[in-house]
Amino acid sequence: MRPRWKHPSIRLRLTLVYSVVLVATCAALLGLNYALLYQSLYRNIHGPTPDEVKAAFIEQPAGDPKVRALHRDDAEIARLRAETLLNTAGTSAIALGITAMVGLGVSWVVTGRMLRPLRTLTSATRRISQDRLDERVALTGPSDELKELADTFDEMVARLEASFNSQRRFVADASHELRTPLAIVRTGTEVLLAKRQATPDQWEAMGRRVLTATGRAERLLDGLLALARSDSGVIAHEAHDLAVAAAGALSEADGEAESAGLSMTSDLRSAPVVGDPVLLDRLVRNLVDNAIRHNHPGGWIEVVTGRRDGEAVVTVRNSGEAIPPAEVDRLFEPFQRLTSDRTAGSRSTGLGLAIVRSIVHAHGGTVTAAPNAGGGLAVTVTLPAGDALAVPTEPSGHSANRT
Repeated sequence: MRPRWKHPSIRLRLTLVYSVVLVATCAALLGLNYALLYQSLYRNIHGPTPDEVKAAFIEQPAGDPKVRALHRDDAEIARLRAETLLNTAGTSAIALGITAMVGLGVSWVVTGRMLRPLRTLTSATRRISQDRLDERVALTGPSDELKELADTFDEMVARLEASFNSQRRFVADASHELRTPLAIVRTGTEVLLAKRQATPDQWEAMGRRVLTATGRAERLLDGLLALARSDSGVIAHEAHDLAVAAAGALSEADGEAESAGLSMTSDLRSAPVVGDPVLLDRLVRNLVDNAIRHNHPGGWIEVVTGRRDGEAVVTVRNSGEAIPPAEVDRLFEPFQRLTSDRTAGSRSTGLGLAIVRSIVHAHGGTVTAAPNAGGGLAVTVTLPAGDALAVPTEPSGHSANRT
């Protein structure tokens, strides 16, 4: 097997490039200096021109002392000129060689100092792993391109650390939430089996508890699947209307709202979007469910859809307990509940608003929440508007009351 050719390092290549450029520049300067010297040696501004010399001695005999002296002077001048040019060329070659050696060494040192931040970045990258995301390059020095690269790398690692920490919390919280209904089923079954004479009523009560616990686990798994699907991006790109989704969500929630004694008011105007209809329906349904389950008996819910500034908007408001403004953002995190201020009930999985945020981000929109002055929450979702659609709901601009 032939050995694989190893490319020279960047430091060596930069050193060679700098040295070649330096030597080429010095050679060009020496060549120019040599040309100027040659021109000056072969030019005598005070002497007679060749025509004048020829005219002055054309009538003189060849053996005349003046003619011989002139020839000797010309020969001596030619020798001195040649010797001077030769010595200059030799000295220039030696100086160029010394310059090349010095330039090679200086370029090696300079490129090493220039590439030192890259070596620091490489070392930090090798140290960083899933369990050591707290490592940072923390490069010091002037704010140049390498410092910007190192800072960008640190920011990326910080985002990865936050993502891994969030994932760990999510897995831990999901495991805990799933363990609760399973523990209820296991404990109830063990207790009932331990009784030698269990009555049919006890078996029926046990069956109801099992149905309740498995229903909770099923809702939790359904929420986890919806969250994973929305996090993976939008697959379908179909025309849909948030007014249609809101009408369907309100229709499905009628029974639960009536049981809780809640009054629902809606103003459903056309809000066309393009995206995944299943996820969009789930988005609005989660908003309505969240408004129902985090409410108080005899409270109210308001659902409004429409277009604003060229975007589709859906807003769900509900009554309820007062919510601290500083705690609102935390409600969009998985399994985050304000247990001291909001009573979610047994049907809550703690994933409703987290799924809403994930679906909204997957569709390129924004979601905001703000506490109402008298208690409760107002959640507004804004999505890029699509083509207008026919809305089979109440007439546009009218309100429908459900009690």
